[in-house]
Amino acid sequence: MPAQIIETNDKPFDKVKIDPVTLDIIENALRNARIEMDATLVRTAMSPGIREQGDAFPLIADPAGKMIVGQFGSFIDGFLKGYDNTLEDGDMIFLSDPYSCEGAISHSNDWLVLLPVFKDGRLIAYTAMFGHQSDIGGMVPGSMPIGASSIFEEGVRIPPVKIWKKGEYNEDLMRLVMHQTRKPDWCQADLNALIASCRVAARRVIEMADRFGDDVYYSATQELLDRNYRAMKALIGMAVAEEPVSFEDYICDDGKGYGPYKIKCTMWREGDKVVLDFDGTDPQSAASINFYLNENMFKMFFGIYMIMVFDPQILFNDGFYDLIEVRIPEGSLLKPRFPAALSGRTHALGRIFDILGGLLGQKTPEFLNAAGFSSSPHLFYSGWDTRGGKEREWFQLFQIGFGGIPGRPLGDGPDGHSLWPGFTNVPNEFLERYFPLRIERYSTEPDSGGAGLHRGGNGIHMTYRFLADGQIAIHDDRWFVPPWGVNGGHPGMRAKKVIERTDGTTEIAGNKVEDVSVKAGDLLHYITWGGGGWGDPLERDPELVGLEIRQGLVSAEGARAYGVVASDDGALDAAATAGLRDKMKAERGDLPLFDYGPGIDDLRANCEAETGLPAPIQPEWHPSDDIREAAE
Repeated sequence: MPAQIIETNDKPFDKVKIDPVTLDIIENALRNARIEMDATLVRTAMSPGIREQGDAFPLIADPAGKMIVGQFGSFIDGFLKGYDNTLEDGDMIFLSDPYSCEGAISHSNDWLVLLPVFKDGRLIAYTAMFGHQSDIGGMVPGSMPIGASSIFEEGVRIPPVKIWKKGEYNEDLMRLVMHQTRKPDWCQADLNALIASCRVAARRVIEMADRFGDDVYYSATQELLDRNYRAMKALIGMAVAEEPVSFEDYICDDGKGYGPYKIKCTMWREGDKVVLDFDGTDPQSAASINFYLNENMFKMFFGIYMIMVFDPQILFNDGFYDLIEVRIPEGSLLKPRFPAALSGRTHALGRIFDILGGLLGQKTPEFLNAAGFSSSPHLFYSGWDTRGGKEREWFQLFQIGFGGIPGRPLGDGPDGHSLWPGFTNVPNEFLERYFPLRIERYSTEPDSGGAGLHRGGNGIHMTYRFLADGQIAIHDDRWFVPPWGVNGGHPGMRAKKVIERTDGTTEIAGNKVEDVSVKAGDLLHYITWGGGGWGDPLERDPELVGLEIRQGLVSAEGARAYGVVASDDGALDAAATAGLRDKMKAERGDLPLFDYGPGIDDLRANCEAETGLPAPIQPEWHPSDDIREAAE
């Protein structure tokens, strides 16, 4: 039974004509309210993941739950369908269980606050914010266990509950929830920040409705949705063909020694509507890399990608959802059956954007992006700090790292940049101030970006020196299957993690490992993948390659991938460069649309020699398997 909205005023809003100036004012006021939500959040939260990195996603929606402004798409529709209770003035909803909202939030670390906004007895809007909590209990610090075989091992699961009911705060509920986490001070502060952000946006909505009138405000939101629908309809007609195109990519492994896992999507247009079908995607994993992909969330991913590639001036919102049909097979990696583990879904989430690039660019190669969004590298470090004879103090770091953004039609991919535009790195000074570690290197990894007319962004090489004994965990991908290049561009370099011990030994660490003991003085070299290159590298300006050698972005040896001969200080040999480029052009064949690098069989055969790690074992599934059988 869906949620029941309790309104004391049952008069519907009238849809009135909005002049362009008023529409523009309300649109920008909503944009500003969304920005104010973020500002409130970072000023109130305590965890580095939210406070420093901005791992939280706001939205303001209309009374039907359609997002007007936001970042991650509306999760309200999935919530309203499954919430068998009432919503009335003074209520606020709190939840974290992905299975209770059709995957609208995709793992239990994301805590969602949802505020229905009432004005004069009528529901006029929703405001909502969810953010990643650094710890929610469970079997490992950080609550993202690689080895989990069910969601029950990943920490506290919160079904939709009223944290505020008719204006009264549920303090007992909060005591119960905070009792499950290793960092209750962070979690309580972060939750308060989510609540405060929603209340700020609610006030701004009421102010707009008071200023312009309820019907004008409501009508403006509907016009913004309609405008987005019209714009997306035109983009779909331009960029999506009626003939189906398919693309597939792989998650390297599951952290338990099995992989790679295939994600496949086929796209075609039927009239004005685009269909995206994930038939052919591998079945769900027995580990935690499953991604419970909400259909509306994927529609937003598709819309964001279309808008950012083809027309960045469009305000993206939920208005275009009727133009998209998403089909995801039940029991697959992207729609696992309860109680599949979900905490490591970040790799599949990132890979979705690579797949969208591969799909949308096949009709219009000039708009094609290479691969490189790919994943969201995580590092966890925890233990007891007893330095200097002080009283034993628990520390726990959760940090998101960045890889290389892919080469693009309009230029190079940024080096070591976030998948999400709003994310930032945790400042090294913050890390060294609040955690027992020292950052000894923070730089791009030379030559890690794929060569191309437009270079793929380099990955990051970050070296941590641990100053206290503890445990680390690493969540990353693109260590086995490289990020592919396009239009003649080369693949990016794969990720790598190396630990130097104080006893002089060195070991290659896996990219999905946990419970790795480190001692004070040990070094971790955390190297992320580079983005794939775009276009013919032999067309890149040699002077630019020389400059990048001097900047440390490309080595003299790496410059030869561009057909450039230069010294270690970037001085060019023009004659040798011309000769090398002529030789390379004569020896190569036609430039491929996609350059994936070696095939899976070759990658597997050469894995240990190239990466220092054993090759993942190909998973096998049987028709009768479910998550419980796979876990056993």
